[in-house]
This record gives sequence, structure tokens and C-alpha cells, in this order.
Amino acid sequence: MIRAGVRAILASDPGIEVVAEAGDGHAAVELVRAHRPRVALLDIRMPRLDGLAAAAEIRRVVPDTSTIMLTTFGEDDHVARALGHGASGFLLKAGDPRELIAGVHAVADGGAYLSPAVARRVIELGAGRLARRPAARDRTAGLTEREREVLALVGAGLSNAEIARRLHLVEGTVKSYLTSIFTRLDVRNRVQAAILAYEAGLVDG
Repeated sequence: MIRAGVRAILASDPGIEVVAEAGDGHAAVELVRAHRPRVALLDIRMPRLDGLAAAAEIRRVVPDTSTIMLTTFGEDDHVARALGHGASGFLLKAGDPRELIAGVHAVADGGAYLSPAVARRVIELGAGRLARRPAARDRTAGLTEREREVLALVGAGLSNAEIARRLHLVEGTVKSYLTSIFTRLDVRNRVQAAILAYEAGLVDG
């Protein structure tokens, strides 16, 4: 029923094409391998292979496919683990359908998306709140001013194209900055970078 509902919501947007649907984690990985979609939407709880393990395997075999995790309240440990597996988005199963569509578009465009209902919790889980701000500031101190600007906009949830427009850069230059930022900060993906931006106080809120 959940899959049918998700498919119906996504099908209502002409800019989204659902290329495959899986009943378990193993099937999801194989279908991603076969179709190589831009985004794989995974339930954290799936039979045979859960969403966390499926996300890790997708990252390994089809690194160009980004993953979004569907979660519920009370699954904080799963959300924390999903951060480590490179998930680019977190959506609440019972959330606003418009968030589902917005999240898929944002992640497909190279951005990250956190459902407002879970965003603060994800940030707290990854950021350790204000107690870790000095360490985060130390980590980001070695970035150039432009890299800090790019990191702040990643933290604000902007895609590469949006960052390029905001800073009057070409998109390829933004990608180069992100590669440098990820390497220098030792983070795997945009969500981890966004959390660090919050930790360091580069993003309001």
C-alpha cells in the first residue's frame, strides 16, 4: 500500500518517471543496477535487505544513483546510520506528498533534502548540538572564503545549479569546489557537509 501511494504521488509530477518498483532491498539493488536511475527511494524497513544496507550497496555498485530514505518518527538510530551510508535525503512516510516530489527533484538535481519534520532531528543527531561547534569551526577554518560560501549554501539545501546562480559561477566550478570541500573536510556527501555547515554556524537556524 505504501509503495502504491508513493508511486501515485510521483506519477502526478510530469517531471518524474518511475522506472522500476521493488518489493525488497535485494530487488531494489538489482533494479538500480539495471536501470541506473538518478534517484532511488528506499524504505528504511524492507524485507531481505533493509534500506540501510541497500543504500550502502547502491553507493558501491552504482555511485551515480543518489538515495533518499523513507523513515518514521522514532527511528533515530536508523537515520544516524543512514547518514554514514551516503543518503542524500530523508522523508517522513506520513509527510506532505509535496515533500516527496520536492525531495526527489532536489536530490536528482544534485542537492540534498531533509523533510522539515525530521530535519532538526537529523541535524541534532549528526551535529551533537552546540557543544561541537568549536571543533566544527576548526575543521572549516582551513577552507577558502569561497569554499565556505559554497558550504554554507549546501547547508541551506541549494543544488549545484542554484549555488552557481547565487555565486555567479558556472556549475562545473561549483562541482570542483565541492570535490575540494568534501576532501578537505573528510565528508562523504552533501548531507554530511550540510550538518558540518550547521555545526560550524555557517547556516542560520
